[in-house]
Amino acid sequence: MFCWYTTWSEMLHGILQQDPRGWFGPQAQFGGTCTMAITIQIPAVLRSYCNGATELPLSAATVRAALEQIEHSHPALYRNICDESGAVRRHVGLFVNTSHMRDCNGLDTALVNGDVVTIMPAVSGG
Repeated sequence: MFCWYTTWSEMLHGILQQDPRGWFGPQAQFGGTCTMAITIQIPAVLRSYCNGATELPLSAATVRAALEQIEHSHPALYRNICDESGAVRRHVGLFVNTSHMRDCNGLDTALVNGDVVTIMPAVSGG
């Protein structure tokens, strides 16, 4: 994983927030934004939209960025998660590890290396 920082302040903030090992870890690169290696867990009902994959490994700094990658790589899956405006559909829950993204910062919820984003469609019946 490589992170590219645009300013010294951003680099220092990124290192302190995401790299407790200090200046010598791979995060200490200079030049842009940092993306994290994450996993998207796909429920069985949506796997047909991503060639049967149970998980999608992505590199994204926020939930929004992860969804943008899904939109480009698996547009049919994306359409089942998000509506035409880009908002997550009402009957779909997105969890970052064990926290619902709406309880964090919504689509701007930050992701860190190793996070698991779980797509949870609503289930109903009687």
